[in-house]
Amino acid sequence: MTIIGVDIGGTFTDVFLIDNETEAQAIHKVSTTDDPSVGALTGIQEICEMTDTPAENVDYVLHGTTIATNAVLEHEGVETGMITTENYRDISHIGRHQRPQNYSIQQDIPWQSNPLTKRRHRKTVPERLTPPDGNVKVPLDEDAVLDAAHELKKEGVEAIAICFLFSYLNDIHEQRAKEIVEEVYPEAYVTASSEVYSQFREFERFTTAAMNAFIGPNVVEYINRFKEELTSYGITADLHIMQSNGGIATKGMAAKKPVSLLLSGPAAGILGGQWRSELSTPTNEDPNTITLDMGGTSADIGIIDDGEVTEANIRETEIGGYPVMAPMIDIETIGAGGGSIAYVDQGGAFRVGPKSAGANPGPASYGRGGTEPTVTDAHVALGRVRPEFFLGGEMDLDTEAAKDAVYKTLANPLDIEMVDAGLGVLDIVNNSMANAIRSKTIQKGRDPANFTLVTFGGAGPMHAADLMRELNIPRAVIPVNPGVLSAVGLTTTDIQYDYVNTEFSLISDLDQDGLRETYDDLADQARTQLRSDGIPRDRTSLELTADCRYEGQGYELNLTVGSSWKIDDVETIRQRFHEAHEAEFGHSFPGNSVEVVNERITGYGELPSSEQVSFPEATTPAADHVLAEEVVHFRDDEESVALETPFFERNDLRASHSIEGPAVIGEKDSTTVVPPNFTATVLAHGDLEITQTE
Repeated sequence: MTIIGVDIGGTFTDVFLIDNETEAQAIHKVSTTDDPSVGALTGIQEICEMTDTPAENVDYVLHGTTIATNAVLEHEGVETGMITTENYRDISHIGRHQRPQNYSIQQDIPWQSNPLTKRRHRKTVPERLTPPDGNVKVPLDEDAVLDAAHELKKEGVEAIAICFLFSYLNDIHEQRAKEIVEEVYPEAYVTASSEVYSQFREFERFTTAAMNAFIGPNVVEYINRFKEELTSYGITADLHIMQSNGGIATKGMAAKKPVSLLLSGPAAGILGGQWRSELSTPTNEDPNTITLDMGGTSADIGIIDDGEVTEANIRETEIGGYPVMAPMIDIETIGAGGGSIAYVDQGGAFRVGPKSAGANPGPASYGRGGTEPTVTDAHVALGRVRPEFFLGGEMDLDTEAAKDAVYKTLANPLDIEMVDAGLGVLDIVNNSMANAIRSKTIQKGRDPANFTLVTFGGAGPMHAADLMRELNIPRAVIPVNPGVLSAVGLTTTDIQYDYVNTEFSLISDLDQDGLRETYDDLADQARTQLRSDGIPRDRTSLELTADCRYEGQGYELNLTVGSSWKIDDVETIRQRFHEAHEAEFGHSFPGNSVEVVNERITGYGELPSSEQVSFPEATTPAADHVLAEEVVHFRDDEESVALETPFFERNDLRASHSIEGPAVIGEKDSTTVVPPNFTATVLAHGDLEITQTE
């Protein structure tokens, strides 16, 4: 079974190939192109040639993409229209009458300053359903829908979102309206809110549906083009796309719900980090892990708590300031990458990022015309990167250009030494990442000292030890092939789909049979979709959860309510909610009534995945594998120190090798910096373990 994972980053596109039968593995990096599919296909072609893998032998292509995210952040979706309930034209503009930042005098409200659907493109039609059962109060005016469709077609919109009140209770009007629109305007991308996420909260549901339509044509065009290019190359395997929830979707499902792809790339990295963390954790323990994916443009931080990837609360998920009602892994992204540009602002302050040099021209050390110093340039100027390590020697690094950029742009204006300026760049970017980690740990009641830090991406391993020191983290793990772990992570997950039913019932009013019937209906939807994806029943599983709250509360908590085949009794669910509330807020009210707001099912379809390959034991001392010794600059308390430092090629190291800092361990896709008072040990499966020795 041959699997290829391809992840597109802001600077590089990472490719990973594994043959589970022969245990052969290969990694590759290419520069990200303006058309991301071009770079992705180039990387796939080259890795197939490197490994002598015929295109027709590829069984799965798994893909992480930023196409949906970029369309939202850069507001480069298509002109989008909306058909909604009469008198509710402005729900998506008004929102909840809340300022995103309560105490800010000046602030941008994205859904008002850059609306996904302009007001002139929002049409209303008579129709009305009533809660709690979704009964029809006002029949759908089909002639009005017909007129609205003609108007939107004449206005030149390319996508249309159909959003009616209470459609989460009964989608009959939305589905009929969609049929009419598709008859009138078959070229348009049409989406109904009940198909995207069928649950209450009209503003968030309308906005999510509008975003699905806004990015839909671009995503569909990209996916279809990439699939055609794969086919033309000879790869006939199905294309699967990573979703924000950490699961893989088929090409067809991704095209139907592109809003589910908004965190496609970062999600894969966290799954890869979870896999490597589990390998390095005793089998009787569930790992607590902080994942840090630091690439060329940004750093993504995720939390794995007791072995479970932390998911964002669906009421708080947002992209670019727009609320998105979609399941997502909880990820904190900041503008801190190897390509982040360092500069002195007009006030004389020393800053790093969020602007990035990208792949073209890239850092000054790339020799492609870049003149602004970046985090990568700081490392190069400090002697931490050997040119022969970088991309396996495929790219020449210009050390003098890096030093010159750091001196002219930073050291000279600040009247400090070049070395101090380079270390200052690293101090600033480390502090930014440490603060982001604190927001996911300390501010959530988690002690970083109880976690393992898994760092990856091209730049992540250079900063592992500094972050350990800053956050008092006792242990870090640098995975095998850290620079392409997001691509590797794609090959460790399964197909995953989410389904929801809005309930609004007190637990005391629910009977076991009714609850079971609701979950059976959701389960049928999940199994039907998985079956259409070609997943046999014995490779499917279901996760049953519910959103619950105390009666009168404004927001709810999600909790498990049973296994794949059995629903817990209502009293057990009630008690579990009290416990969840106590854990989340420090208190509970056992005497208060509990309300079930939403029932949820997540359906999983098992795919072939990466397996840990064997790794050889050391037969010679690590000292025998020193390639060279060079002067490298480190921070010792507040002072800079220049130390003679051994350099190692990671491919030369074997299990049980232990290296005391200072040391630098280079490989094709990344570099690991081991400062003084730190030790790097090669684990049984090839990962590097970093510990403090002081």
